[in-house]
Amino acid sequence: MRIKIGLGYDIHRLVKGRKLILGGVEIPFFKGLAGHSDADVVLHAIADAILGALGEGDIGEHFPNTDSRYKNISSLVLLKNVDGLRRKKGFKISNVDCVVQAEEPKIKNYKKAMEKKIAQCLKIKISEVNIKATTQEQLDAIGQKKGIAAFATVLLIKN
Repeated sequence: MRIKIGLGYDIHRLVKGRKLILGGVEIPFFKGLAGHSDADVVLHAIADAILGALGEGDIGEHFPNTDSRYKNISSLVLLKNVDGLRRKKGFKISNVDCVVQAEEPKIKNYKKAMEKKIAQCLKIKISEVNIKATTQEQLDAIGQKKGIAAFATVLLIKN
């Protein structure tokens, strides 16, 4: 198949005492995301989307939270590893689209920095990465400011 589409999703709880990293960018906030790695839901969702398009499972299989090598690791490292698999299988990225669900903090001023960081990591054009943000209108755990989630899609084309 020449074209493959992947969907990724991730969610983590907000906790005190952690840095908030989204899309590889540190965002000033009094809470961060709990997780084994840096818990970057944006990069985790993108990695899962790539893995899904490749039929290669999910990031939990590739980087288990029971493995101390991944404790507090930057998710940029994980995404680079997944991207290496994509390249090895002979696919190029057409585009990455991601929506971040967060009641707070507002990430509007950080979206372009995230797009740039993701594009650099994946060695693609900034114009091939899109970050959107939405709230949950105060519904569910995200709407109650208990966590942040992200959905991502990726379109891969065989070289």
